[in-house]
Amino acid sequence: MKKDIMQASLITAIKTPFKANGDVDLADYDKLVERQIAAGVDGIIVGGTTGEGHLLSWEEHLMLIAHSAYHFGSQIQIIGNTGSNNTREAIKASETGFASGMDAALHINPYYGRTSADGVVEHLKQALAMGPAFVYNVPGRTGQDITPDLMLQLADHENFIGVKECAGNERIAQYEAQGVACWSGNDDECFDGKHQHGSHGVISVTSNIVPELMRALMDDNSPALNERLQPLMSWLFCEPNPIAINTALMMTGAVDHNFRLPYKALTTEQREVGLALLAEFSQDEIVGDSLSLLSDELFNYCS
Repeated sequence: MKKDIMQASLITAIKTPFKANGDVDLADYDKLVERQIAAGVDGIIVGGTTGEGHLLSWEEHLMLIAHSAYHFGSQIQIIGNTGSNNTREAIKASETGFASGMDAALHINPYYGRTSADGVVEHLKQALAMGPAFVYNVPGRTGQDITPDLMLQLADHENFIGVKECAGNERIAQYEAQGVACWSGNDDECFDGKHQHGSHGVISVTSNIVPELMRALMDDNSPALNERLQPLMSWLFCEPNPIAINTALMMTGAVDHNFRLPYKALTTEQREVGLALLAEFSQDEIVGDSLSLLSDELFNYCS
C-alpha cells in the first residue's frame, strides 16, 4: 500500500528512455520504475526536467503519465509534471493527467515569457484548481524566484501540497517553520535539508542511479553516507541536468545509448571521471547490470 503523499520523503524525477528512432522506450522505462519501487522510493515525477518533459510532445507526455498511473499507481505516488509557462496548457494537461489517474501535479511559474508577481500567483492558482499539486521553484531555470511572500499566497489553497524548493535550506527551514511542506530540489543539500532543517524530503535526480542509497540518506541521519554520495552528486550536475544522469544510466547498461537532441553525452574525459566514481559503488547499489566508459561512436542522437 503506497503512503500518503505528505509522507513521501524520497521522490525520484524519473528518466525517460528513448529508442534509436527517438520514440519513448516504455520497456526500459518500466524497468527503471520497477527498480525505484523495489528500492522503496515513495513517488516519481513523470516528465519532469530529468524526464525531458520539455522535449516530449504533449501527446507523449500525457501518454507517459497515463501509462505510469495504470501500471504503477497502486504501488507508488505518480506525480505528473503538467506545469507550463502557458496557463491554458497547464490547466488542460492537468485535467487530462488527473483523469488518467495521476496522484498529483507539479507546477512551475512561467519561464522565458515571464510575468508579473501577480501574474505568477494567478497562474499557479488556476493550475492548483485542477487538483493536488506541488509548486516548483527553480529560479536558475525560470529566471524568476517565487519568493516567500508569493508562495504564502498559495499555501492555503486546498490543493497545495508543498514546494519543491531549489533556493536553499535556509528558505526550506523558514517554510517548514511556517507549516509549508518542502522537498529539496538540490540533491547535494537534501541531507542537511532533511536532517537539520526539517524538510519533508527530496525530489531527486541521483536516486535514478542509486535509489537504495538515497532511500537510506533520507531515512538515516548518516553524515558518512552523505559524504560518500557528494562526489557522485557533484558529477551528475557537471553539465545541465539531465545530461549526466542520461550518460550514467547508459554507462551502467540501464538504458540504450539514445539521446534526444539538443542533449549530447558527456565527453570522454567527463565519462572517465564518472566511471571512477561509479566504480566505487557495488553492483547492487547502482541501477544497471554493467559498467563501462562507452566510446563516442556508441551514442545515437535523434530529434
